[in-house]
Amino acid sequence: MTQTYDESAPVPALAGLVRTVWIQRTGPEPYPQRDLPTGGVELHCPVGGVPRLIGPLTRAQLQVIPPRTTIVGVRFMPGVGTRLLGVPADELVDCAVHLWGPLADAIGSVVAEAAGPQLALLGVQRYLVRQELRPDPVVAELVRRLMPWEPSAIATLADDLSLSESQLRRRCLTATGVGPKALQRTLRFQGYLALAQAGFGSGLADLAAEVGYADHAHLTRECVRLAGVTPRDLLGDKADRCDCGHDHTASWAPFLGARFIQARRAGAVLTSVHGTDRA
Repeated sequence: MTQTYDESAPVPALAGLVRTVWIQRTGPEPYPQRDLPTGGVELHCPVGGVPRLIGPLTRAQLQVIPPRTTIVGVRFMPGVGTRLLGVPADELVDCAVHLWGPLADAIGSVVAEAAGPQLALLGVQRYLVRQELRPDPVVAELVRRLMPWEPSAIATLADDLSLSESQLRRRCLTATGVGPKALQRTLRFQGYLALAQAGFGSGLADLAAEVGYADHAHLTRECVRLAGVTPRDLLGDKADRCDCGHDHTASWAPFLGARFIQARRAGAVLTSVHGTDRA
């Protein structure tokens, strides 16, 4: 068996808090995994192992997953996942930490006692629902306004949220691990990936323009900075389509938002939904 990766939408009670959940299985050989910055954190629960929280990333990190490993995972929206540990997100930037104490025992037991990976993933989600991980509403609005389809100047955004720029930065650092500008850059890159995974592109320059990059070269520089490789090396020969063979609908659909998807399918341009889309 080769490596498999199956994404699905989270349970309804986690909508808006979790972007996607997944089950990953490796084959007889170790699997090199490139973890990309998403703006949020991820919970990785290997069957038979210790759960880990992948903190907010500012650059790609490589890990090697052992052979014949099954992982159930949860990708949180920005500002949510670190509430599990009760520590500021900026203390976990570019870190992968094993969970400890009652939290590790609880999640580890859910995974270990499940009859299979699907039930383990459902059990982890049900556990998260009980933790009431609702983010600060100001942070939730901040994240929404930093999406690439909501072009916002940081100074204007601070005024709109009745905060000074320094207050906005502190609030963003505590909740997401990075400042507003860095989060905005990460979400813009995730916008490019979402469009490519959804198959909405008609060339790399087109995707670059739609998410706010100055040009194709600007997108390439940001991809190298955040992912460590060029768009072509990351996605394949076309670079405006993801050719890994996995179905990423559960990941890109909530990120792009229904109104944006409907507009694209109708042939509208991105500017027609600026200010109305909800990720």
